[in-house]
Amino acid sequence: MSAVATADARPRVGISLGDVSGIGPEVTALALAKPSVRRALVPVVFGDGPALESFPLFRRFPRVALEELGRTQGPAVVEVTHLPAKHRVPGKPSREGGKAQYAYVRAAIDAMRAGSVDALCTAPVSKEEISRAGIPFMGHTEVLADAFGVDVLMMMDGPRVRIALATNHVPISELPKLLTVEKLVAQLQLLSRSLEPVVGRKPRIAVLGLNPHAGEGGMLGREEVEVIGPAIRQARAKRVDAHGPIPADGLFARPDEVGAKYDVVLAMYHDQGLIPAKALDFERTVNVTLGLPVPRTSPDHGTAYAIAGTGTASCVPMMEALLKAARLSSGAARTGASRGPRRPPSGR
Repeated sequence: MSAVATADARPRVGISLGDVSGIGPEVTALALAKPSVRRALVPVVFGDGPALESFPLFRRFPRVALEELGRTQGPAVVEVTHLPAKHRVPGKPSREGGKAQYAYVRAAIDAMRAGSVDALCTAPVSKEEISRAGIPFMGHTEVLADAFGVDVLMMMDGPRVRIALATNHVPISELPKLLTVEKLVAQLQLLSRSLEPVVGRKPRIAVLGLNPHAGEGGMLGREEVEVIGPAIRQARAKRVDAHGPIPADGLFARPDEVGAKYDVVLAMYHDQGLIPAKALDFERTVNVTLGLPVPRTSPDHGTAYAIAGTGTASCVPMMEALLKAARLSSGAARTGASRGPRRPPSGR
C-alpha cells in the first residue's frame, strides 16, 4: 500500500467526476454512500467545487489542493474547477463543461504520478463535448496510455465473461492496417501477465477472428491467415495459453460456456467485444485498463444526459467500478506485473 494509506488499510481511490451535466456526480455520490463501498476504499474526488457542494455527502469531504494531496489521509475533494451555474446544468452539456471534464482526468493523472492515489475510477465523459472544446480526445484509455507512455488494453470485466479489445475507438475501415502480428503478440502477453495473478494460473485466452466465420480459411478475408493466426502461434511459443482464431458469433452463441472454457476473450474491435459484454450484464460489467502503473476502472455507460438530474440513474455500475478499482489496487496489480511496455509519453 502507498504512503498515503499507511494509517488506513483501505486503498485510496481517485475519482474523476466526468461531465457535471451528466449523471457522473449523482451516481458517484450514491455509490460512495453505500456501506460496502465505504468499507472498501477511501475516495478522493477530482471535480467541480459548486457541483460537488450540491451533494450533502461531498460537503463533508475536506477540500485539498492537488499539490497537498500526498500529505493528507482520508476522503478528500480536489476542486479542479469552479464552473458558473450555466455550465453545470444537468442534461445540458457545454464547451466549458467539456474542458472541465478533461481537466478532472488530467488532475487525477497528476495524482497517480505523484503516488497520491492507489487506483483511479473515471466517471463518464463525453468525447463529443471534450472535442468541441478544442481538445483532441478519443477516450480515457488512450489519454492514460499516452500520459504514462505504456501500451494498454481495454478490458470489459463482467460476471460471466471478460472481453479485451485489440483496437479501441477507431473506424472499422482502419482495422486491417492496425492489426499486426507484433501488436497482437504483445497484447496477448499483457493479457496473460495481467490475469495470471487473478485466476491463479496462466489464463486461457480465446482470440476472435476479424472477418465473418473467422475468414473461412482466407475466403472471407486474409487477416486470420496472415496476422491473427501467426500471432497466436507466436504467443503460444512464449507460453501464452491463446486459442483461435474463433468466429465471434459461434463463441457468444453460448455465453455461459465462454466463461467456463476461457478466462478472457480478445476481440479485434470495439463493437465485436462491447456488444456481448453489455448485452450479457450491462450494470455489473466494468471497464478496466490493463498495463498502467496504477489500476483504472470505469462504469460501462455514458453520460446519460437524458436522465441527468432526474434521480433515476442507477449507481450499480459506479459501485462495481469503484469496488473493482479497490480490489485491483492490491497485490500483483500494483506491483507492475500488469504494466505494459514503455513508450515515450506525451509532453502534455
